Amino acid sequence: MDQTHIINTGISIQVSLSGYSFKVLTGGEVRSSGWLGAERIFTTPEFQKRYDHVEISLLTPKVALVPDAFLEKASARKALEEVTALEEGDFVETVSLPSLASTLVFSNSVGESLSKVVAQTVLPASGEPVRVLPEMYYLLRELESLTEYNKIVASWHSGYLYLVIAQGKSLCLANVFEAPDFTTAEYFLFLGMKRLQLNPEVSTVCFRTPLDQEAEMSLYRYFKSVVQL
Repeated sequence: MDQTHIINTGISIQVSLSGYSFKVLTGGEVRSSGWLGAERIFTTPEFQKRYDHVEISLLTPKVALVPDAFLEKASARKALEEVTALEEGDFVETVSLPSLASTLVFSNSVGESLSKVVAQTVLPASGEPVRVLPEMYYLLRELESLTEYNKIVASWHSGYLYLVIAQGKSLCLANVFEAPDFTTAEYFLFLGMKRLQLNPEVSTVCFRTPLDQEAEMSLYRYFKSVVQL
């Protein structure tokens, strides 16, 4: 395998049960792949190089955001079991979000091995595999870079909508909804905004996962702007 080191670049990879997508940053320009099937992982040229920065996210619904003041490491599994069903063999992990004074509790045990293969294949310049983190972690982290007062960040794929909404520096919602189609995903998106009394006509919605043209145009009917991160 070609492990050429690409200088001053980064790659961000999103993995689901049915495939993956990635974005490559080179010289300030971003190139996106769209969703690809798992069978293409070993023939993707971008995966045969090393980068200065590598991020790998897994679209797992098994997540819970817990304020640090209420979380003890020994009770992390219990905290996750309160919001999602866990199998006996599910491994529970945590990752800190200092900007929110909270910890994300999650499990990557969702019946897939693709994210592990990606982590072993796509390496940073150091050669050390990066940690696979849940998609929710990256949604929450995106809040720090958004400048509008209403901050709406989402991902949708493989039957789930991952949604984060904040106003200013206050986090209002961080949840995962079962959404088998994009119409259902839009329903939960608008329901969350309605409960928070946010007007989509003056708001920008940001999606981390790729949107096809039909989904993007549907969102443009309601929102001031639609951004694909």
